[in-house]
Amino acid sequence: MERSEIIALLEVINQQVSSSILGGMEEEYEELESMGLITIDRKSVQWAAAMTPEGNAYLGHN
Repeated sequence: MERSEIIALLEVINQQVSSSILGGMEEEYEELESMGLITIDRKSVQWAAAMTPEGNAYLGHN
């Protein structure tokens, strides 16, 4: 995923307390999670993503 794509997704997640993962976007969100930028709550039917401190720092520096 390119830096601009990462920043765009992080901005969407950051604007919400918990961002629902849209169908077809699971792979991108899982990549952000593997980078330590978000966490994914998989306990509910609709997965949701939340920023980590590392994600906030990444977004703040770019």
